[in-house]
Amino acid sequence: MSNSKVVVVTGVSSGIGRATAEKFASRGCRVFGTVRNATTAQSIPGVVLVEMDVRNDASVQRAIQSVIAEATRIDVLVNSAGVTLLGATEETSIAEAQSLFDTNVFGILRTTQAVLPHMRSQRSGRVVNVSSVLGFLPAPYMGLYSASKHAVEGMSETLDHEVRKLGIRVVLVEPSYTRTNLDLNAPHAASKIAAYDDERAIVSRAIQKNVNEAPAPDGVATTIVDSALGAWRMRRTPKGQASLLSKLRRFMPAGPLDANLRKTFGLS
Repeated sequence: MSNSKVVVVTGVSSGIGRATAEKFASRGCRVFGTVRNATTAQSIPGVVLVEMDVRNDASVQRAIQSVIAEATRIDVLVNSAGVTLLGATEETSIAEAQSLFDTNVFGILRTTQAVLPHMRSQRSGRVVNVSSVLGFLPAPYMGLYSASKHAVEGMSETLDHEVRKLGIRVVLVEPSYTRTNLDLNAPHAASKIAAYDDERAIVSRAIQKNVNEAPAPDGVATTIVDSALGAWRMRRTPKGQASLLSKLRRFMPAGPLDANLRKTFGLS
């Protein structure tokens, strides 16, 4: 795929989405970045901001139609909008879990379903879904977030089998800790159960430490752009910790991997 592509990136207000939109623009792509509120969002050089709420069917359809009306095609869709949640699985309410899935899973489903008819008609396209290493690993006290990313992985792999005959391919990008406000300001489940207080606090501190020491989103953004414009590969992990964790998951026996994960989160 050449660099002069029409690209839609969701969730460009900050973090990975913003860095990705900037990098596509620097590659000469025509970039549309989605934000919840276009009037208050900070502008990005070379990026047209489009108002869209991935949780709302009508909002997604309006936004995608506005891009088609202006650009006549969409070559790449990057689903980077997402939310997180910290808390024990037992503490997480059904409403909190539903809200998380509404953005992280159904948001991707809405945008992808809105874009696919146009990609089918042009017989080409690339859908890049931003997952996480938690799409293939467990994470204590982030069970529902991890579950949402596991769902994204299953949906993405299946979709790729369905659309490849139409000239469309799907890619997963699986970053590890990245220094963004999403992780630094991760919301906690509203309900608290005392039995989990000590371990939850330990895990929360471990996550904050790892996020503070993590690289900025630029490396993840480079991986996303390369996955969209380069040769197709189902999974791409940014260099560093994410790539190492992917190898450990594939080749390390389950027992040592489990022990290593618990040590990472500060658990005995």
